[in-house]
Amino acid sequence: MANKQYKDQQKRFAPKLKIKKGDRVIVIAGAQKSRTEIREVIEVFPKENRAIVEGINIRKKHQKPTETSQGGIVEKPSPIHISNLMLVDGNDQPTRVGRQRNEDGKLVRISKKTGNTL
Repeated sequence: MANKQYKDQQKRFAPKLKIKKGDRVIVIAGAQKSRTEIREVIEVFPKENRAIVEGINIRKKHQKPTETSQGGIVEKPSPIHISNLMLVDGNDQPTRVGRQRNEDGKLVRISKKTGNTL
């Protein structure tokens, strides 16, 4: 019984992610790796460690017609694991992300490669 309670406590907190909505990323691993263009993050799911990236991991869904929409095959983006993505800084270079306090005392994300804020 105590073990189950401990597992529930572990799942309460979502991890701190280095990628946010609106960031520019490239895919560095997985089936979508061959598409090395810079893409934008549409949505992030912190509890699942996944993100939806524009034009990446597109799936086809067969949808029934309803009163408001027409049926058919709809293409829909699926989430991709965050470990397969790498953030791109202002110089269009892939970089790792660090955190540092600025003059105001706020934590800001910085590029490990150039040291610039993201």
